[in-house]
Amino acid sequence: MNEVKQKIDHLRRVLDRLNHNYYVLNAPSAEDREYDRLMAELTALEAAHPEFDDPNSPTKRVGSDLTREFQQVRHRYPMLSLGNTYSEEEVREFVERIERENASTDYCCELKFDGTAISLTYENGRFVRAVTRGDGSVGDDVSANVRTIRSIPMNLLGEGWPAHMEVRGEIYMPHESFDRLNAERADIGEEPFANPRNAAAGTLKQQNSAVVARRGLDAVLYAVQADAPVAGSHYETLQRLGEWGFKTSSAVRVCRSVDEIMDYIRYWDTERHKLPYETDGAVIKVDSVRLQRDLGATAKAPRWAVAYKFKAEQAATRLLSIDCQVGRTGAITPVANLEPVRLAGTTVKRASLHNAEQIELLDIRIGDTVLVEKGGEIIPKIVGVYLAARPAESVPFRYITHCPECGAELVKEPDEAKHYCPNATGCPPQIVGRIVHYISRKAMNIEGLGDETVQLLYENGLLGDMANLYDLEVDHLVPLERLGQKSAENIVRNIAASVTVPYGRVLFALGIRYVGETTAKKLAAAVPSIDALMTASREELLEVEEVGGKIADSIIAYFADPRNVAMVDRLRRAGVQMEAVQVEHLSEVLAGRKIVISGTFDRHSRPELKELIELHGGTNQSSVSKTTDYLLAGAGIGPKKLETAQKLGVRIISEEDFLRMIGGDESAPETHEVLKNQQPTLF
Repeated sequence: MNEVKQKIDHLRRVLDRLNHNYYVLNAPSAEDREYDRLMAELTALEAAHPEFDDPNSPTKRVGSDLTREFQQVRHRYPMLSLGNTYSEEEVREFVERIERENASTDYCCELKFDGTAISLTYENGRFVRAVTRGDGSVGDDVSANVRTIRSIPMNLLGEGWPAHMEVRGEIYMPHESFDRLNAERADIGEEPFANPRNAAAGTLKQQNSAVVARRGLDAVLYAVQADAPVAGSHYETLQRLGEWGFKTSSAVRVCRSVDEIMDYIRYWDTERHKLPYETDGAVIKVDSVRLQRDLGATAKAPRWAVAYKFKAEQAATRLLSIDCQVGRTGAITPVANLEPVRLAGTTVKRASLHNAEQIELLDIRIGDTVLVEKGGEIIPKIVGVYLAARPAESVPFRYITHCPECGAELVKEPDEAKHYCPNATGCPPQIVGRIVHYISRKAMNIEGLGDETVQLLYENGLLGDMANLYDLEVDHLVPLERLGQKSAENIVRNIAASVTVPYGRVLFALGIRYVGETTAKKLAAAVPSIDALMTASREELLEVEEVGGKIADSIIAYFADPRNVAMVDRLRRAGVQMEAVQVEHLSEVLAGRKIVISGTFDRHSRPELKELIELHGGTNQSSVSKTTDYLLAGAGIGPKKLETAQKLGVRIISEEDFLRMIGGDESAPETHEVLKNQQPTLF
């Protein structure tokens, strides 16, 4: 039995080290396959020997499907907030106040991560719990969720850490995780998160830690609370944290004057846009721990630190009207129509208002002068109203009660922020939206049909649902505006070719609410036919990875509607794949390789290239990062992805390069030689 315990402990130490190298140092030290093998071995041993269970085991990183309520925990050391400054003058006043009663001192400057504050408790080098800030005195215990964040160590490295300490930091969502999460939410008809901060905070409070594990949170640590200081300066404290296995910010600088502080702020005010995460300012701290202690704190904030908030670019303009748009799921999205205004280099005419609650919260009215900024420097949003400029005759905006397209009375679920039109089969934008979703690249990838063409076919009575696509003939299309003989032939040919699309993508294409691209793949693997899915019980669906109660209920409701069942049957008769076909990898030549695709290609569509990557053992990534092996670049490649790849030294390859790598070109040399000697093709 001692041998088993030793083996388990050894595997845990090895996996902890591999996690640290990958998630903290960004220096992977093992192939994915080897990591998976070690993890599988440890999982099997722990399952066979539950007496050796450890909540800090690497196997707990994937989270649990168990729902749990958060318990409140009192902080041993209060979690204070930082005072904010917004100008150089205020920063100079902070420094002058410090140095008025003390000799000139050094300051440690670091970036202010835009996430959610966390306190991690360690006892004798082992993780004990994670607690949110709460009210500064009491917070929520989110330990199960924080265990899934692989950059946070469960067992500390090195030596010299206090027997008991609380390590403070920020949990945040990197851009790559945020973009992927919002794309998934858009796919299933859910409202996207407004910014990474909201996404991180919402994820951390999820009751299902398995969901947290999939969302890709990260953390940066920047302070230690213990009975005695761990170092003489804040900068040295950060060094110690790094030695103990914590991820700390690399953008830290010791400044010796207010001019150096402002140089730091000005530099990062520009360079922050290149970072893979959101930062909304800089934090200036007195570096000396002794002086920090002497300066003390108010009831709310330390006197020895202050935050400088970067200015979000804003503009004032007039709100002309509010439109309410209907999406394919029936979700109503209010959109503000604005007098055109220049903002962050572009002309803004429209801004999302998200939902009725936001309109009511800001008391937005037609004719108001509103303040617009770009959330995350990307999405225009209204953040305020100039009440002094409000017209005397203005009245509160009355949110619609009925669908603007079909007149059905709107519904709103208690746990939903949006209103919905329930008339799924009779509301034109929903019908057209579902067909547009069905033909999209990630779904059936039917080229030649766009939003406008689908709308045209619907208006001419040729499309009532997605199954009608397979009834179209060339003679139906030729007489229509903007469609000639050649276009009509291409459309009909591409529709016919779509019957070869695999079952997993067909499930996604059906547009079942909450069933995104990833969930559809998991369903297809676990329930490999549409007939089995139609008759699956709620309990059976809940056993499928990625499927929770909301998704299971949505699937059951979808197939409970006889109109959906009839449409699926018509798709089946048209030849659409309604069963999963077991496909083995064509090769393992891309095993362990992570590839990002960007641009358009001559010989294959992007979905086809993604399938080829998976068929040859590779992994698709949505954004370029340090873990990316190749950027597969086509015409019109995204400039940000190209710049990031060049900066990180990621190898950039063309479609021809890729096909040679997988052996798709008869004139290509041996594939392993290509991989060994491949030089990137730069554009």
